[in-house]
Formats: sequence, C-alpha cells, structure tokens
Amino acid sequence: MAGNDDGTHSRLRRRLLMGMAAVPLSGLLPRIALADAPATAAINTTGLAVTDTDVTVGILHSVTGTMAISETGSVQAEKLAISQINDAGGVLGRKINFIQEDGASDWPTFAEKAKKLLVNDKCAAVFGCWTSASRKAVLPVFEQYNGMLYYPTFYEGLEQSKNVIYTGQEATQQILAGLDWVTKEKGAKTFYLLGSDYIWPRTSNKIARKHIENHMTGTSVVGEDYFPLGHTQFNSVINKIKLKKPDVIYAIIVGGSNVAFYKQLKAAGIDMSKQTLMTISVTEDEIDGIGGDNIAGAYACMKYFQSLDNPNNKEFVPAFKKMWGEKTVIGDVTQAAYLGPWLWKLTVEKAGSFDVDKIAAASPGIEFTKAPEGYVKIHENHHLWSKTRVGLAQKDGQFKVVYESPELIEPNPFPKGYQ
Repeated sequence: MAGNDDGTHSRLRRRLLMGMAAVPLSGLLPRIALADAPATAAINTTGLAVTDTDVTVGILHSVTGTMAISETGSVQAEKLAISQINDAGGVLGRKINFIQEDGASDWPTFAEKAKKLLVNDKCAAVFGCWTSASRKAVLPVFEQYNGMLYYPTFYEGLEQSKNVIYTGQEATQQILAGLDWVTKEKGAKTFYLLGSDYIWPRTSNKIARKHIENHMTGTSVVGEDYFPLGHTQFNSVINKIKLKKPDVIYAIIVGGSNVAFYKQLKAAGIDMSKQTLMTISVTEDEIDGIGGDNIAGAYACMKYFQSLDNPNNKEFVPAFKKMWGEKTVIGDVTQAAYLGPWLWKLTVEKAGSFDVDKIAAASPGIEFTKAPEGYVKIHENHHLWSKTRVGLAQKDGQFKVVYESPELIEPNPFPKGYQ
C-alpha cells in the first residue's frame, strides 16, 4: 500500500479484514422466518456450490498492493452484508459461505483468481474488483464460464454484460453531473485533467474533455497528465498546474498515489479554499491514508458519503463500525460493495433459483429499500438508478454534502456523443 504502510488504522483494518469472523448483527434488520428450504435440485441446475444448507460465493479484491487502500473497505462491506443476510435467515434457506481471493493489485492475478472461483470453487456469485483494468481482465472469464460478478466501483461506462451487475455509478451519473455542478457553482472555465495511467482514468477524462469542450459554453482543458499506479512524485505536474492556473483541477488518481499527491499539493502551497479541486476517485477510505488536513476543501462527486443523513445510513454506519472498529471509515465504493450481496439475495429470491441465467433475467427492477445511500433499483442495463452528490472534504476526514440531485438519475452506460 504505497505511502500508507505506516498508518495504524490501515494496518488494523487489514488485520481485521483477513482474520475477523462475521458477527451477528441482530436488531439491525428484521429476522426472516425460515420456511422449508426448496430442494437443491430445483434451484441449482448448473452445478454451483449449493447444498441443502449452504451456498458459496466469492470475494475478489486487492488486499495487498497499491489498491489495498481503496479495496479493503469493499471486502469489509461485503462481509458485513453476508453476515447480516445470514443472521436474517440466509438465501432460500441457505447460509452464505465465502471464499476470499486476493487480486494483489495485479490484473492477470484477478483473471486467474476469477477462474479459480468459478471453475474450481463453483461460486454462485462473485463480489469483486475495483479498477476497470481488473474488471476488464475478469470479464471474459465471467462470460466464458457464465459467472455473475457484482462490481462496486464508479466507472467510465461504455460496457454492459449479462454477467455483471454494476452497483457503482457510470459516467453520466458522476462525471457529467459533477462537471455541470462545478461549472455552474464555481463559474469554472478552465480545467486541468489528471489521472492514473490505465483505462478508467483515461476513458473518464476522455469523456470529461468531450463534455468540457463540446457540451459546455466557454470552457476548455488547459492540461492533461497521467501517472503509473503507485506513482509518488507529483512535484513536476504541480508546478505545471501552478503555471497554468486552472479554475479546476480534475483529479482521477487512484490508490496509494493519492497520499503523495495531496500531501505534495499542500506542501507546494496550493490552498483548496482558493483553488477548486474536484475528484471522482477519493473517498473517505483514501482520506484515511491521505489525512484530512491534506485534502480539506476539495470536492468529490459520488453517490454516497458516510455523513449522509437518512435512516438507512444511520443503521449502516454503526453496524459497519461494530464489525470493523470505531475508527474505520466508509466511502462510496464501500457502500456500493455492501449493496452487492443484498441485491444478489433479492434477485435469487425473485428468480427462485441460484442459476446465473435466471439471476441475469430476474435482475431488472430489483429494488433495495434499505440501501445506505437511500434506495437503489437495477436497470435493465444491469446498472443502478442512483442520485448524484457532491461533498466538500473536511479536516476530520468526512465530507459535507453540498449538492444532491433531486431525483434518481437513470444509468446510461453508452451516452451519445461521448464514445
């Protein structure tokens, strides 16, 4: 975990992550009375890891390497959801067991582990990946072996698969909405685009550039730079930013690199109260490593912040901290990861089967009313209807919500004019 190995909280989270057993969370959700479980032969016709009493799923994230700072929370959230579901009666009368694999921030490793989970372990579903590079690496595996992946990260869009449920937001729900907000609220005209060097930041900034140059009046891009994953030396580009004086720094740097980037921004004298910075890649999880003092004043466009004030979130946050420790934090992708097991459970119950083809067919229209973000529904394109929110980073590592879209935004992974 580049730049964050000395963080006590992060070490604690990793130790908990690998060793803590799921604990019941009675009282959070109503217990479902167990009826007689349906016969396995009727609800598992494709040889998945389903018995009369249990069903096995996979968890596939990076808990080592530069992406562990971002993905650790996803694993914690998925384990919390599985624990709660089991405590409330399981899925079709069966307890969920999980097999966890480490993608190790390496895309070929993700593909290898995905094949293991589907072919060897016969997992009924897999909750996993963070980067688009890891998702692109495993997608052919899920399609070849007909597995079901619940993918939690906000991403660039331009993808749709029968074998994936995308529980994060796509570009129209995050990139376009965020740019519109910062242009209107801050009167922004010039933008400097930054990103880590792989498919999601590059494609997202391609979409952002098209929006800035072709769909907003009088706005332009004055710079664009990319950096390898794990990169820690940003002084050169910070000097370029200071020379260009953009109205908005638009940052899509991921993983441990964020720690160095924001610390170096502050050290270079860039004052977030005067220089607008908008990110779509920094959540509370990353701030846990960056430090609130180093990023306070920056804006993030997400669909979820830990500080959201709604009844669902007021139950979710204490439950998360009860399992993983009072000092843990919850970011956008962590919340989206929590949705995965719940949406899968609801879909299995609607379909009356664990079979992947039946799950894929039953997914559109599935609603989860207990979502911490408020409410979600699966679209026929396998993405979620969700709201857009903008948060202002605070010194305590949390975000103050300064904007929320009035309605749920329909997902559109293939927006015209942006491909």
